[in-house]
Amino acid sequence: MKEFFNKLKDEIIPGFISRLKEDRKFLYTVLGIAAAVIIAAVVIIIVCVNGSKKSNDTPVPDTSALVSATPTAAPTPTPEPTAEPTVSPTPSPSPTPTPDLHIGEVRSELDGGWIKEETARKRPFCAMLNNIIYANPQSGVGDAKILYEALVEGGITRLMGVYEGVDEDSACAARLGSIRSARHYYVSVATEYDAIYVHFGGAYYAYDKMEEMGIKDNMDGMSMGGDVFYRDKNIESPHNAFFSFMGAYQYLEDHKRRTEHKEGYTPNHFVFNEEQLYPADKSPVYGADGEVLTYSGPEATPAYKVLLSYDRWTQPYMLYDPETQLYNRYQFGGIHIDYNTQEPLTFTNIIIQIVHEWDKDRNDYQDMELEDTSGKGYYISKGQCVPITWKKNEKAGFMMYYGSDGEVLSINPGKTFISLFPDFRTDYLSIEAKQDE
Repeated sequence: MKEFFNKLKDEIIPGFISRLKEDRKFLYTVLGIAAAVIIAAVVIIIVCVNGSKKSNDTPVPDTSALVSATPTAAPTPTPEPTAEPTVSPTPSPSPTPTPDLHIGEVRSELDGGWIKEETARKRPFCAMLNNIIYANPQSGVGDAKILYEALVEGGITRLMGVYEGVDEDSACAARLGSIRSARHYYVSVATEYDAIYVHFGGAYYAYDKMEEMGIKDNMDGMSMGGDVFYRDKNIESPHNAFFSFMGAYQYLEDHKRRTEHKEGYTPNHFVFNEEQLYPADKSPVYGADGEVLTYSGPEATPAYKVLLSYDRWTQPYMLYDPETQLYNRYQFGGIHIDYNTQEPLTFTNIIIQIVHEWDKDRNDYQDMELEDTSGKGYYISKGQCVPITWKKNEKAGFMMYYGSDGEVLSINPGKTFISLFPDFRTDYLSIEAKQDE
């Protein structure tokens, strides 16, 4: 018996286990027999339990067939090849649309900045500003998007500011001035913008020009007062007359004056570059429709200091600041500031429009050829200067500047200073390339 157990332990069981590992069919057979035995045992137990509950006459089912039957091993299934997973292409993300930050806005015809469409439909104001030393500094002169300067009698100059979008929060809303009398050539310029002309009196030449041009919506301090024009009692007359935009808006509404551009009005003068690039380098210059304008004129020349010697008494000048890329205006021995803000006057663009000018009468009253004519000039920006030409048709309200290539002048967005410079003083017009040592 001992030998049998030793043989069972050393040979039979290890051989049986080895065969189970090596012969898969034998393994399935053994498993089948084991399963049959287990099933038979379960059936016997169930029958015995049920049989104890029934009478002795209930026949016992014959399970010998279940015990004696040798189960046939199921064939080993052949594994199907695993299909490569189908990878759906990852859809490219749709580009996020760039939000339109200027919904309901358009480009201003005056400085190229974004303004409300409602503002663009409104007529601008052209206001006559005193420019003698006693009236310096003026209030609101820095809020003009375009500032004109021209020679008047006595060797002094007078300024005219072009204003757009002034509201109650503007620095000049309640104080613009001092306001001085009209000049007929400034009346002509104001019609180029379909503007509301603001002045305090004027020579009969100016009133004749207003009648000739059909200007009825001018605002004259000689016939208007109260909330529109007022005098600052701390300043000596006649240099103490000031204009209120807020009062003017109410007056225009009450008297049902035209405040929007007339039908068929077309902005002119110039177009704006998309960016402030020209003429400092050779980057593209874009027209109003986005097309690239080819510049074929002479090379730009440096322009650091611009001296405008209208007369030996009146010699304002501009100095370029490379850091801000703006021109600072100087006059009467110091920098020109706005009284309201105490900030200096700065300009992105300077246009010098050379005009044929002469004495109109014995009082040295000036006249200019502006009815249907053309001339030359200069465009200065970002420290550079290029020659330009201009054409004007007064009756048509047309005035346009052109580059040397004959295309409409494209300027940089920002404030513009325009000098109506007399042709008999061009020898005293100086555009200097470098800073004085």
